[in-house]
Amino acid sequence: MEPISVLIVDDSALMRNLIRRMLDADENIEVVGSAMNGMFALRKTVTLNPDVIVLDLDMPELDGLGFLEKRKENNWDVPVVILSAVAKKGAAVTMKALALGASDFVTKPSGGSPESNRETAGQLIGMVKGYGGTYQRSKEQTAYRKDISKPVPVLPIAKAAPPTAPRPTREKQRIADWPELKPDRQPAPPQIIAIGISTGGPNALRKVFAEISENLKVPIVVVQHMPAGFTKEFANSLDKICPLEVKEAEEGDLIKPGRILIAPGDKHLKVEKKRLAAVAHVVDGENVNGHKPSAGVLYNSVAEQYGNAALAIIMTGMGRDGSREIGGVFKEGSFTLAQDEESSVVFGMPRVAIEHDYITQVVSLNGMAAAINRLAGV
Repeated sequence: MEPISVLIVDDSALMRNLIRRMLDADENIEVVGSAMNGMFALRKTVTLNPDVIVLDLDMPELDGLGFLEKRKENNWDVPVVILSAVAKKGAAVTMKALALGASDFVTKPSGGSPESNRETAGQLIGMVKGYGGTYQRSKEQTAYRKDISKPVPVLPIAKAAPPTAPRPTREKQRIADWPELKPDRQPAPPQIIAIGISTGGPNALRKVFAEISENLKVPIVVVQHMPAGFTKEFANSLDKICPLEVKEAEEGDLIKPGRILIAPGDKHLKVEKKRLAAVAHVVDGENVNGHKPSAGVLYNSVAEQYGNAALAIIMTGMGRDGSREIGGVFKEGSFTLAQDEESSVVFGMPRVAIEHDYITQVVSLNGMAAAINRLAGV
């Protein structure tokens, strides 16, 4: 596969150069151009035909939201990753950008520290390779479909070419100290649904929650890797398109039918079943699996409190947060789902869980809402 071509759009020359240096560090990525605002970006999108656009939002003449509106008018499907400011206003505008079709976002490095730059670079490279790789494959499939529609010329019979070796299949990459697990008992009807998700999550959750049944009676708790200051706006944006209530979790929130709780950025989310109600706990602490909030923390809590009466789902994302801990939910006897490779932007978290046989069923993004509805008895 050819390198993933990227167009960088930002009014700051300093930021354009910084992002270029970050992306140039990966040999599978090629920055083919840059633009200082949305107007120049429109022209360069046509001339350069990039696989991914990295887009600032606050720019003169035509800002990021204006560019996304023009992209929509032109029916362009090139994926767009937003460069977002950390301020509260930045969070609100970023959610508008996702609603306009942006694929994902990464926060701009703050303070210029090497650690902040490394974190941004890791996230951005993962997103560019995930979205860009998917876009390249879709372009190849479109070209192939056009090609096979042409009449096939009759050629003289030639000597058959020797058979090519079959493509090697990827072997399971088990981690040595992770246990082999078998369910202790049969699953009971779920009383809670727990979702862990990372890169590719914002739009994946938008799709799932827009399609989920309004008659779903099982509460949902979600860990989406996202910075502090963004999860409240994210929950509000989901609430507008979902038939159920969606809110950022607060300490002591009731876990109840018709409600979806999103873990706040920079806090872990745990659940507790009491005699008369179930409640959410929002707790501080160290990063777990490199993250806070951590899907692993949520899954451990769900396994402990709900046993075999839960549904745990692990979806698109880099790394392996939750990949081991979902095994604890599986061992208790609860049903577990993983998003498939084809529909995942980054097949990291679900892949590791699947390869350790901690997953009951693998489901595409298109089928995820229907699977949730079915398993919840709707």
